Parts: sequence; structure tokens; C-alpha cells
Amino acid sequence: MILDVKKITKKYNKLVAVNDISLQLEENEILGLLGPNGAGKSTFINMILGLTKVDSGTIEIFEKKLNRIIKKKIGYVPQDIAVCNELNAYDNVMFFGKLYGLRGDKLKESVKKAMEFTGLWERRKESPKKYSGGMKRRLNIACAIVHEPQLLIMDEPTVGVDPQSRNNILETIKKLNESGTTVIYTSHYMEEIEEICTKVAIIDNGELIIEGTSDSIKNEVLTEKLVRLQLEDEIEKSIELINDIEGVISLSISGDTVTIKSKKEIDNLAIIIEKLVKANIKIISINIEQPTLEAAFLSLTGKTLRD
Repeated sequence: MILDVKKITKKYNKLVAVNDISLQLEENEILGLLGPNGAGKSTFINMILGLTKVDSGTIEIFEKKLNRIIKKKIGYVPQDIAVCNELNAYDNVMFFGKLYGLRGDKLKESVKKAMEFTGLWERRKESPKKYSGGMKRRLNIACAIVHEPQLLIMDEPTVGVDPQSRNNILETIKKLNESGTTVIYTSHYMEEIEEICTKVAIIDNGELIIEGTSDSIKNEVLTEKLVRLQLEDEIEKSIELINDIEGVISLSISGDTVTIKSKKEIDNLAIIIEKLVKANIKIISINIEQPTLEAAFLSLTGKTLRD
């Protein structure tokens, strides 16, 4: 097991920042850590890194308490860019490599490997000042992976970058994971979590409220489904026909479109279509809204991720 967190709590006077959280992370998983602002995510991460003292509970990484040897197996990509503009990109990665104990040829090889991996080798002699926002984010990652960590913690690594740079960063994370790196990933972009994470944990008000795969969380939390029917005419008549069908919770009209909210476990779409066809009501289009992690998050916390 890579990470074993048992019943950890952190208080600041009367404020409970993290309350009795337990969480396990196996090798080669990518954990998406979600929560509204102020939920306790940063405190939780800082406790794992040893930057914030745990009031109660235990944290084991690689089945041991955090120590200097374990710390060298961890990489951390902070939300804020943590590079020195007075050094060129190569020397920035070199500096972090030295901090992790790399020396000599091993250091040079590791710096080159990290910069090639993040696509920065050809521009290694440039100052970070000349880098785009996306390149600075990739330099941040190169500094964090130069020592080839087994556990990589990434705090919103795609904040403020363009879509192309975001895709590059996500592909980098996937490749790192394929090479054996276990990742803890926080983001305000729900689609990123759904794309790359094998496991999701949602924290709110300092408590872990749910964990599982993206699909299992959606299945557990979301009990309703939405279908939108665009009709040629006779909207009011269609409402009368659909309203009493088993499983239908509510109906709403917007222009020529009827939105049907039904119980998830009842498959009634075929019956709805059959009734409309028999009544000679022409259906122009059918749109089945797929359940999203964003909807599950909103249902659980009452907030959007960016609140």
C-alpha cells in the first residue's frame, strides 16, 4: 500500500479543518481529491507531506511513518509556480534534483530525462520569465519528478493554462502513472478528474463524504435521469400523455422541447416514445443526459466545485 491514512484530525482552535479522515491508496492508482474551497484539501495534503502536524490519527506512506528517506520518494507540484526566475529552466530542475540528493552524472541524466519528459529540453537554457503559462506549469512538474518519485502529489497543476497545455499536462500524468508513479491529483476541473483518475475522494467541511470510482459515485448519488424530447407540435398534449407514466417525476417545457425527469431505476423511455408515436406526435430529436461527476458533487455538497 502506498498511502494509509487512519482517522486523522486537525484543529485550529475551534475550527476543525480535517475531521477523522481515513483513506487508502494502492500502487499505480490516480486519486482525484475534490472539495469546495475551504473544504480541508490543502490541510489534508500538507499533513501527508509532513508540513502540518497531525493532531490525532496516523499516516503511513510505503507502510512507514514519514521520514527523510520516505520524503525522497515523494514529489510535490504546488498550485503556485515554485521556480526561480533568476535561474534558467535547466538550473531550476538541477537545483531541485540536488535537494533530493542527486549528484554527478545521475543528476545530469535525471534532469535531462525530466525535461525531455515534459517537453522542455529544447528550451532548457531559457529563463522561466520567457515561458508561457503552460510551459511554467510543465517546468513545475519537471522539478517535482526529477528524482523519479513513487508518489506524486499535484495541487491544481493546470490552473490558468490554455486547453492545449492542459492536454499536454494530462498526457504527462498518464505517462507517469503508466511508468509506475502513484498520483494524488486535485483540480477545479471536473472533466480532468473523470478523464485521468482511477479513484475519487470528495472532502467537504473537513470530512471525507464519499470515495470510489467516478462511475460508482455517480451511481450511488444520482437517483434521477433527464431526457429531452424536441417535438414538432402538440407540446401540451404530450405533457398529458407522459405525465402518468411510471417513473416520471416531473416535466418542463422550453420552446419545442419537453424535459422529462424520471427515476433512474425505471426504464420508461420506450413507453414514452410509444405513447407519442401512437398519438401522431412527431419527435424531432431525443437527448438523454448522461450522469456527471459534477452533478453528483453538487448533490453531495450543495456547491459547485468552483464555489
